[in-house]
Amino acid sequence: MPTNEQRREQAKRKLERQLVRRAERQKRRRITAVALTSVAVLVVAGGVYFLATRDWGSGDAEAAASSTAEPSEVVDKPAAIPTEIAAMPKRPTPLPSPASCEYPAGAEPASKQVNAPAAGQVPAEGTVGVTLGTSVGDLKFTLDRALAPCAVNSFVSLAQQNYFNDTSCHRLTTSEGLQVLQCGDPTAQGSGGPGYSFKDEVFPELTYGRGMLAMANSGPDTNGSQFFVVYGNAQLPASYTVFGSVDPESLKLVDEVANAGTIRATQEGDGSPKTPVQITSATVLA
Repeated sequence: MPTNEQRREQAKRKLERQLVRRAERQKRRRITAVALTSVAVLVVAGGVYFLATRDWGSGDAEAAASSTAEPSEVVDKPAAIPTEIAAMPKRPTPLPSPASCEYPAGAEPASKQVNAPAAGQVPAEGTVGVTLGTSVGDLKFTLDRALAPCAVNSFVSLAQQNYFNDTSCHRLTTSEGLQVLQCGDPTAQGSGGPGYSFKDEVFPELTYGRGMLAMANSGPDTNGSQFFVVYGNAQLPASYTVFGSVDPESLKLVDEVANAGTIRATQEGDGSPKTPVQITSATVLA
């Protein structure tokens, strides 16, 4: 049977072994913690390097790139285009022929070098044919001197001076209340003109509809070179000079442009045509 002295020795050795094992466990835990910390640092560093060196411009990064891409253009199309050609307006009282026209210098210089028509008497009877060669096909107009002799005289003068050549139809509207294609601005910005102006040739009974050709303006008596083709509806006040009509086959070409839509600029249904309409020539028919 062990003596008390022997039992104390055994207890002492057992305690020493426990202290050794505890010290070893603490050492292993410290080593493990250091190792885990090192791995975490490497993972973070690797991630930073990956993000810094990754080519986000192609391949599987397209989804990331798309989040910063420019928004897609908004294209507006007409809900419907009337097919019936409107009757051309007639003046309640015919103008005296010849009519007197003036073309004073405008507020802005000419966007393209051109001479203003001479002031004086012009015919107020009969019609003139003009064909615009364009990138979508020929647009054939019949200009009516009885409706707007000064506008017809100006348009013919500009066509004969090649003013419309190499210009584009810069505006298309597609809303239900206004369906027109606007052209005649060499700058294609909506503010260009020939450097002169002339008075409105309007009357209270004037209305607008499919197939009419009218002058665009920026206010009373500011007519210049910009004009518009009414291919559908046009709920406008009687403030825009109608000076001719558009051939039915030409209207079909404009319909195709309209149905392709307008690239929205500032408001719905108003912008530049998605299908470009470039005017290459203007021919006045005898």
